[in-house]
Amino acid sequence: MVTVSANLINSHLADPSIEKMFRLMENDAEVQNTLHMSNVMAVKRLKYNDHGPVHAKIVAGSALEIFKILAQEVTPTSVQNNVCSFEDAKVIVLCGSYLHDLGNSIHRVNHQLHSCIVANPIMDRLLKKVYPEDPGLAVRLKSEILHTIFSHEDEVECLSIEAGAAKIADGTDMARGRARIPYRTGKVDIHSLSALSITQVEIEKGKNKPVQIFVNMNNPAGVFQIEEVLEKKLLTSGIQDLVDIIALENGIQIKRSIG
Repeated sequence: MVTVSANLINSHLADPSIEKMFRLMENDAEVQNTLHMSNVMAVKRLKYNDHGPVHAKIVAGSALEIFKILAQEVTPTSVQNNVCSFEDAKVIVLCGSYLHDLGNSIHRVNHQLHSCIVANPIMDRLLKKVYPEDPGLAVRLKSEILHTIFSHEDEVECLSIEAGAAKIADGTDMARGRARIPYRTGKVDIHSLSALSITQVEIEKGKNKPVQIFVNMNNPAGVFQIEEVLEKKLLTSGIQDLVDIIALENGIQIKRSIG
């Protein structure tokens, strides 16, 4: 079992392509300043929760963990469709999850579409550095990455396991730390109070389904966060039959989500 946090990504950097792409994004001025502006728009102007660099890192680590577990049971869609290798499929998950919220730098409305527009030239530039000898592969990976980004919004159906893993991972960043910024700036509502009640989110290989996600809380208000965020993403993830979500209040199960 692993805990969803900004450090989780570090356990997935053994693959050279993953490490190289992650370091490129972490040190890229355009990526990092766009993520910063995503928080200017989302947090400072709309009083939403974190959509910036920390959120990007948390979601990327969670997505790669979910994808790793799923890949033990099912073949990744991009591999099954002869788009790329398994190692390259992990790059899809990494980039799609890390860059999914870039569009908030423009506006929250239609931000998944804006994210694709902003990410498109960034991916052209960075994929060439990771795959300098195979431009065709870089183009194919970019299509899958943009699909992953576009599909993270609740109402959009994911058409790949890679996109589904990233979408569910987006919903796992719900612990109290993410609510801290809007809560301290004065936005006190059911969303922030629900998130503040969630102490930890954990991912492990499941018993009934391949992936189990445990949402630990000290107050049943956290169930609202599960129902309004994680369950909505689960329903359009395309992998709802492969993921269990279990809510625990002070260690006691109080809810189990069925996809």
